[in-house]
Amino acid sequence: MQGESSYGLWTLVILNSAIFIFFAFSFVKPKTRTDWRSLGAFSGFIIALFTEMYGFPLTIYFLSGWLAEQYPGIDFLSHESGHLLDTLLGLEGDAHFSILHIASNALIIMGFFILSSSWAVLHKAQQAGAMASDGWYARCRHPQYLAFIIIMFGFLLQWPTIPTLVMFPILVVVYVRLARTEEKKALAEFGEQYRQYQRKTPAFIPRLSQPSMQAGST
Repeated sequence: MQGESSYGLWTLVILNSAIFIFFAFSFVKPKTRTDWRSLGAFSGFIIALFTEMYGFPLTIYFLSGWLAEQYPGIDFLSHESGHLLDTLLGLEGDAHFSILHIASNALIIMGFFILSSSWAVLHKAQQAGAMASDGWYARCRHPQYLAFIIIMFGFLLQWPTIPTLVMFPILVVVYVRLARTEEKKALAEFGEQYRQYQRKTPAFIPRLSQPSMQAGST
């Protein structure tokens, strides 16, 4: 409704943040310091996202003058108008059914699927004291970090904000550095076996076809 704010809903901020962080936690099941750093970076992004989605619309306030000039008559304090990318691209209708929102949901679901599938393979390998060699680890060396990046990008399509747009490339760099740290550990543990794996398997961009025999990392 015009003039009625859809923000200040801090219960929804806490609830939604907790749900997605719990999902990530349940799929990653962090044990090492690197695992916790990875989950912590993702959690920070999620909290920033839902804070602006339901709590305080920092981006809308920051851009309020420009938005009012470019889009007169639109109430940007309504939840519907908070989907800024839809407005900027001129997409009409319910934003929850726009192509961007559908693509966003698909990416988020795919990200959590990759996260869950890759953790199952990694956990099995760790129990056997071997390198992960099946599933997503046969397609790329760091599927769990890839999954976090896909999920965050999916949320950006749905609800881009200045803080999350700034955080996204920073977190991508964080995940790349974490991946390099883990690769050093893998090289120390598996030696030439892992070097061969590095030469054959891309780090983040997964191969479309899955080789019959591969080896992996975290």
